[in-house]
Amino acid sequence: MVSFSSSLAVVFILVAVFVVLHESNAQLNATFYATTCSNVSNIARAVIQQALQSDPRIAASLIRLHFHDCFVNGCDASILLDNNGTTIQSEKDAAPNTNSARGFSVVDNIKTAVENSCPALVSCADILAIAAEASVSLSGGPSWNVLLGRRDSRTANQAGANTSIPTPFEGLSSISAKFSAVGLNTNDLVALSGAHTFGRAQCGLFINRLYNFNGTGNPDPTLNSTYLTTLRQTCPQNGSGTTLANLDPTTSDAFDNNYFSNLQNNRGLLLSDQELFSTNGAATISIVNTFASNQTAFFQSFAQSMINMANISPLTGTNGEIRSDCKKVN
Repeated sequence: MVSFSSSLAVVFILVAVFVVLHESNAQLNATFYATTCSNVSNIARAVIQQALQSDPRIAASLIRLHFHDCFVNGCDASILLDNNGTTIQSEKDAAPNTNSARGFSVVDNIKTAVENSCPALVSCADILAIAAEASVSLSGGPSWNVLLGRRDSRTANQAGANTSIPTPFEGLSSISAKFSAVGLNTNDLVALSGAHTFGRAQCGLFINRLYNFNGTGNPDPTLNSTYLTTLRQTCPQNGSGTTLANLDPTTSDAFDNNYFSNLQNNRGLLLSDQELFSTNGAATISIVNTFASNQTAFFQSFAQSMINMANISPLTGTNGEIRSDCKKVN
């Protein structure tokens, strides 16, 4: 006969195993703050609406922050951390972010408003995910149920940001490998690239395509000639690399599917954009064609791909922390 004490020990062991398994497999969910901070999405949306009145670029900037965060150690708000002089080298200073990542003050404003309503409850990582959805829907794009429950990292990874984030200069195979490395597939790649349907890019990110592509002394042959002329007016050869051009020359501040018809017409601004359609035999071509002809299909795929991306290696349970200030660890 098994003694009572032995049985109790087994129960404790089983409970401990259950707790460990439960925490290690913790899933994000859309109702995470339903009873603790049910108005968090409305708070974020109101702050972004206010910011859009003076800065039409901010929606695209906020979704870019979320994207650049998730590709480095997962969606943990590490991109928001400042240098602390000792243990943290900020991802803000990595090549894909320096002098281009923006929207940090809006994130801080959202965090302040949320803290005033629901102190010490909502992570900065979740705020980035919520802000990305609000930015898209406020710009005419789709809405989706944002899955929540992330916690914030206590570290940054500047070296990882320099190597993991896709860049505008890369070919399709390299970008595809970076997406695959974080568990995203080809459909995710094309759908998420569709975020370039709004926002701006600095001339320095594509000027090589206008005058001396791959050292040939000629422009990128995939560029539409009329579009090339327009871009050269915006970005003269000896001009400033920080001058901005619209990623979508047709509807620059609206979230729609024009990005894909632009690719079909060789009007993709960045090399990484045009490669989706101009790489011979690429699986991405048929997806571009589908999204160009069917905005509903694009919106549905984009929403799902945003959910997929936002689920990259989140910190949950007792991992990480809830930062009181998104710029520094507690």
